[in-house]
Amino acid sequence: MGHVHARLLVSLSGINVTTLDRGAELSEELAGRGVPLSLLLAPRYAGAPQPPSVLSWVRERVAAGDALLQHGFDPAPVAGGRRRAEFAALPAHEAGLRLIAAAAAMEGLGLDTRGFVPPRWLASPGTRAALRRRGYDLCADVVGVRDLRTGDLHRGRVQGFAFGERTEPWWCFALVMGTARTARRGGLVRLAVDAVDLDRSGPRQAVLDAVDIALQHGARATTYPDLLRVRSARAA
Repeated sequence: MGHVHARLLVSLSGINVTTLDRGAELSEELAGRGVPLSLLLAPRYAGAPQPPSVLSWVRERVAAGDALLQHGFDPAPVAGGRRRAEFAALPAHEAGLRLIAAAAAMEGLGLDTRGFVPPRWLASPGTRAALRRRGYDLCADVVGVRDLRTGDLHRGRVQGFAFGERTEPWWCFALVMGTARTARRGGLVRLAVDAVDLDRSGPRQAVLDAVDIALQHGARATTYPDLLRVRSARAA
């Protein structure tokens, strides 16, 4: 049996007008390494639609090869600018209503995607059922990437940063070392970047170091939708 290459997925959440510059810098750094981003965008932020500057940048990045996934509906920020776990505990009916509103908001912005990532990577069983009924293709949560068409789960825990400055050096180290272990064994490397973390040099450099070490171990960079397309083609 030949060597199994690891897959590398890098996602960017927390995209809004205040974080756009940092997100653009990360995108340029990764593009230079041949690594596409999976852009996690909520159609509303703090109660208002995403502004034209954000939408223009997202469209430019998708045209350049990045992927767009819906990141909830309007996950109001909590302490530190991070989003609440909007879909973590919703029953199917309530999740369905929120998804209808989210799809209408995305359509109003001229955006379309069949991929969904819940804020904080937490989706209730009711949310997953509602996503299937609404025709979504994938849901990526904390434990893996779910193909909603087939029911398959591609396992691989998402890796990111914890809250709090005191733990930052430890989490940066853990991100790089965890990435190296997963890439060496040919696993699914999922790096989750919240744009608010890019204001700090430690997490920003740790993300780039983690990407570099994954690539050194032969990981093949892709996006969440392309991961499922490749797996589906192989199964066929």
